Formats: sequence, structure tokens, C-alpha cells
Amino acid sequence: MSSRTDLAVSTVIFALRPHPTTRRLALWLPLVRRIRDPHQGLWALPGGPLAPDEGLYASAARNLRETTRLTPQYLEQLYAFGGLDRSDSADERTVSVVYWALVRPEEADAGEAGVNVRWFVADEVPELAFDHSLIVEYALWRLRNKVEYSRIAAAFLGEAFTLAELRGVHEAVLQRTLDPANFRRQMESSGRLVATDAYRTGGRHRPARLYRHDQSIHLADNGPLTGL
Repeated sequence: MSSRTDLAVSTVIFALRPHPTTRRLALWLPLVRRIRDPHQGLWALPGGPLAPDEGLYASAARNLRETTRLTPQYLEQLYAFGGLDRSDSADERTVSVVYWALVRPEEADAGEAGVNVRWFVADEVPELAFDHSLIVEYALWRLRNKVEYSRIAAAFLGEAFTLAELRGVHEAVLQRTLDPANFRRQMESSGRLVATDAYRTGGRHRPARLYRHDQSIHLADNGPLTGL
């Protein structure tokens, strides 16, 4: 018996926002409520079928715009999910190419939210449609591994930031408290930061120097595969 294989593109979008209970920074992601079968009523990742005249990256970006109105600067291919049991139909198979995106709080606030689009704490998502719970789990694992050796944390921040603000991003992603002195030494010796002559003022503490990430180091470096 012949079967059909469909190709879809989905996206996991992370932003940092205060946790509703602890008020500490936490990872959040938007989900879309399914309005038709299969899995009608369940929440799912933004996504949809790949159009025949559309590239994978373009499809991920378009789905984000249409469902959440988000246009993230960081959008990278994460993984392909093609398990044989992903579809509810015996004669149909769906392979999903998953992208992930990181957005700053003000970008997340400008996105779409409503009855069928809602932001959830990433570690506290409800039951999701298809295998999307596994996809979210993998995306969280990948982010927590990558934040320690890349400049990916910059996607959550503005152009300039203090070391305390950067440490806050790392602590929220890694879910643990980091020693400020050790973190400062690690970041200053990493070669990823550039100290500016500007300072953050206005708080109760003394002015803090602002840093920026070395722009020659890409957030997502896919070499010749960029944009696919």
C-alpha cells in the first residue's frame, strides 16, 4: 500500500519574561490553539505545510508573521522530526523541519496574542498536539547547551547591556544562580564581548559599564547554508 509524505515547517519561539509566580525571569513561548482535527482544541507550535514555491527559512518566517506577527532577528534551523507515528493517518506521514527563534521582550510584547495565540512558560506548557512536547523539550535542551559557548544570549538583549543583565539571561536559561565574579571573568575572557564607553545610570547602585557583543561573531552561523 502506497503512502504519502508531507513536509511541514514549525517554529519554537523563546522570549524572557517574569514568571507569573516567582517574578524571576523565565523562558516563555507562544502556542497556537488548533481549530480543526486532528487534535482540535489542543495547543501546538506555530507552523504549517511547506508551499511548493517556498524555501524552508521563508516558510518559517512567513508562518511566524501570519500567526504571531513576530519577525525575529534570530531564526535558525533546529532539527527535523519524522517519526513514523507522527501522523494519525495510516496512509499519511508528515516530516516537520523545525526552526527556533529568540526574541527580546519588547518584540514579544508586539506580537499577536488572543483566544487562539497565547504565551506560556516554556517549562510549564500544557499537553500539546502531535509530538510538539518533545520538540519543545529538545529546543530547551539545545538552548541551554548553546548559551554557554555562543553569543546566542544577545538575541534576548538590546544592542548594549550590562554584565548583570547578561548574567540574568544566562541564569534564566540555565535555571541556576551564577557567581557574579566568576561570570564576569568568564565573559571578559571569552572574546565575545566589547566594552563600550557608556554606562547604565539611574539605579541605586553605581553606574555599570555597557557592553555589546562582537558583531563579527554571528548569532547563528550556518556558513554557506544560511537562509535555507
